[in-house]
Amino acid sequence: MITAVSIINGKEMQETVGEKQVWNPSDLTSQVGTIMYSPKESVRKAEQAAVSAQIEWAAKTGAQKSQLLYQLADAISTHAAEIAAAGSDEMGKPITEMKGEVQRAVQLFKYYAAEGVRPDGDTIPSSAPHVLQYAKRVPLGVVGVITPWNFPAAIPVWKIAPALICGNAVIWKPAENASLTAYKMMEVFKEAGVPDGLINLLIGRGREVGQHLLEEASIDALSFTGSTEVGRKAAKTCAARNIKYQTEMGGKNPAIVLKDADMKKTAAALLSGAFRSAGQKCTATSRVIVEEGVKEKLKEALLQEMQHVQVKPAREEEAYSGPVASKEQFEKVTHYHALAKKDGNVIAEADIPSQHGYFISPLIVEAIDTSHELWREETFGPIIVLVSASDTHEAISLSNDTVFGLSASVFTNNLSEAHRFLEETNAGMVRVNQETAGVEYQAPFGGMKESSSHTREQGQAALSFYSETKTCAVNYGWQL
Repeated sequence: MITAVSIINGKEMQETVGEKQVWNPSDLTSQVGTIMYSPKESVRKAEQAAVSAQIEWAAKTGAQKSQLLYQLADAISTHAAEIAAAGSDEMGKPITEMKGEVQRAVQLFKYYAAEGVRPDGDTIPSSAPHVLQYAKRVPLGVVGVITPWNFPAAIPVWKIAPALICGNAVIWKPAENASLTAYKMMEVFKEAGVPDGLINLLIGRGREVGQHLLEEASIDALSFTGSTEVGRKAAKTCAARNIKYQTEMGGKNPAIVLKDADMKKTAAALLSGAFRSAGQKCTATSRVIVEEGVKEKLKEALLQEMQHVQVKPAREEEAYSGPVASKEQFEKVTHYHALAKKDGNVIAEADIPSQHGYFISPLIVEAIDTSHELWREETFGPIIVLVSASDTHEAISLSNDTVFGLSASVFTNNLSEAHRFLEETNAGMVRVNQETAGVEYQAPFGGMKESSSHTREQGQAALSFYSETKTCAVNYGWQL
């Protein structure tokens, strides 16, 4: 079992204000660890440690920063099985997916490590003679990072890695349901040689430690991933304090199926996008919009593909999906599940294991009105709402009928219709013949409308957030 405590300035915090036992969501009789909550005063200690460490870190060369990130990549790779097991046991993600997530963390560290020896600015022609003018990225200082529980390894790294290579120090507050995995990762970071205070882990309640980090700590930026409600509050607080911020929040992601789509391949992609990780992805497929003429063909293909949807305990290698992450999540998704059965027509439902865990059966439902909360609200669970559209125009209109705008897909072999979808869909990530879930680490990630604060994570875009631009000019002809 893991006992998670805050790690500040390289040391475990001894002061605590309570604890919480953590039970495996696949088997609620199995305890996997204990969370030791730190008081809000720990934020001040983390801030002091980070400020001190950042000064020394920022003074290092890009190549020196790169070396540490490569060491972190190697350390994560060495301990990949342990980190994957911790995440799977803590929040119920199937072990095969957790292994893939940890590998992505390795790739992220390597990707950003390479940035240490790449250009960090541009030369700019001056209107005056004998003047060298250039702009360069410089560190922000101390960055607050608040991460969710659904990607306990990858999301922290895709924030921490670019923050470090840009010369910043980090104060990291993970979600409670990801605290054990975060603690395990911090152990690995320490083993890899992270300087004391450069990354500080805060284990605590959001209303205490998280809120204090937002409202009181002397941070220079905040990167947040979580619920829309909390993200809005975080953005408002940061804006009032003139702190740079980015918020990645909810999604209600549509997939459009046009009449010429390959129904077998499409059905497989739809279910994978909707049901893997029990639908607990902000990019998960939630709404499927199909042209009326092929609706029955798609339903047949979905019924066939549902045979492969095996809900099992997360540690079983053949698990297509596992449990939802927590009691709170179970109650929330069960509410939507009941609504689907009450107000809609169930097309298909997968079996769930008999074990005592937070298992919810993946469900496909139709006959749901577009004013219904199943159409409007983010369920964050394994539920597909199927509706029909008369043509591409109506399908795209339905696709855009949401306050969110994170990810969207279309399935078609018609190049013209595909490009029309790419142009007219209001989402930050639009894809053709691919599931809505997921994005490659070297590509910008983020949403439109209420899905984000309009910045982007990952890829080169992350470097812009974790730095600011300084314009420099040298008059070398001063004494000519």
